[in-house]
Amino acid sequence: MKDGDLFARPTSGNEPLASRMRPTSLAQLVGQRHLLGPGKPLRHAIESGKLHSFLLWGPPGVGKTTLARLAASHSDALFLQISAVFSGIKDIRDAIERAKEAAGRQRATVLFVDEIHRFNKSQQDAFLPHIEDGTVFFIGATTENPSFEVNNALLSRLRVYKLESVSESELTELLERAVCECFPALEVDPGFLTSLARMADGDVRQSLNLLELSVNLASGGDSMGRLHEALLSQLATAGTPRFDKHGDAFYDQISALHKSVRGSDPDAALYWLARMLTAGCDPIYIGRRCIRMASEDIGLADPRALQLTLDAVSVLERLGSPEGELALAQAVTFLACAAKSNAVYRAFKSAMASARTTGSLEVPLHLRNAPTQLMREQGHGQGYHYAHDAEEGFSAGQQYFPDGLSPTIFYEPTQRGLEQQISDKLAHWRSLSAQKAPR
Repeated sequence: MKDGDLFARPTSGNEPLASRMRPTSLAQLVGQRHLLGPGKPLRHAIESGKLHSFLLWGPPGVGKTTLARLAASHSDALFLQISAVFSGIKDIRDAIERAKEAAGRQRATVLFVDEIHRFNKSQQDAFLPHIEDGTVFFIGATTENPSFEVNNALLSRLRVYKLESVSESELTELLERAVCECFPALEVDPGFLTSLARMADGDVRQSLNLLELSVNLASGGDSMGRLHEALLSQLATAGTPRFDKHGDAFYDQISALHKSVRGSDPDAALYWLARMLTAGCDPIYIGRRCIRMASEDIGLADPRALQLTLDAVSVLERLGSPEGELALAQAVTFLACAAKSNAVYRAFKSAMASARTTGSLEVPLHLRNAPTQLMREQGHGQGYHYAHDAEEGFSAGQQYFPDGLSPTIFYEPTQRGLEQQISDKLAHWRSLSAQKAPR
């Protein structure tokens, strides 16, 4: 658990650049104009010193901890910080005791809980009475969607503020200021800081770390004191696109890929595929999702889609990455370009709903198997018409639904791709059956 003066700086000469550039006022905080611009409610609440409990939700390195510290500073409140990664119930109790002691001195307390989603339900519930009785102003931080990761009881007592990735231009301005303040004698080639900002992918802390690493790399050899393009290749592995196998970025990006395929945009689909692969997503997982797309969004409009996707996954399993990824790209492109139909998907959902609600209706006698004499004597199979013996291979008028359930149309093919032909064939068969129906 940590507390202390926001403006205090370590005395060590090895203080990281990100620490040296830590904002000491809202005006210095980079990004989040939608929350901290002039007249915005959160800015007004912080500057007026009118604290309330809230949750900061956003990607890493966008200022959640700094914002919590600034809120405490403007209110002259005691700032206590615990991390759900390293803390437990004992740490929560210790923090509450310190908050009660501060309250006895007529001082408010801001309790900042980093990565609140890492606490289990009982740990999250431990904060509830102390938020309600005003012992602490609670500020939580999470990179995960609080709708899924924070208890409803706790979430209902907090206002949620969604923080966004910092723009490339804002990061570039920050890096320019960092060079001026911390490395005034450094020579920087045009465009270098913009490239660093792009590599940081919206993460303020990462951008400053990359700058510091660049300065260290430029401190020897013939590149003394100059940041130039050749250094970028050495930094390439330091910054990768944001991706979390269990976080929102994971589900948002696979959703973007799925919707691009459904929307028949092969270029966007390939882009999201590349984004996920370059960030380290398991290509087999993407392949499994593509199999789902082939059935859900294409179906019988182009049955080749499913087989081609299965083949691509098989190639991935045989060759691995990166060789097998080309087959996955081929499948994604085909899926995006194929005729689309969700008719089978809708039909299956409707059939499942009907099966759940109609109970255990008996199989009609004419549809029952009759392998024994006893079964035949009981009427199994009587009245069944063998479709292959009928004209066109279709036994018009024969009922296949159970008694007590009216024939229901679940599958309604579209007029796209192969389903147009299927639609015409079904209409013909249904017409023949209608002519045989009793009048």
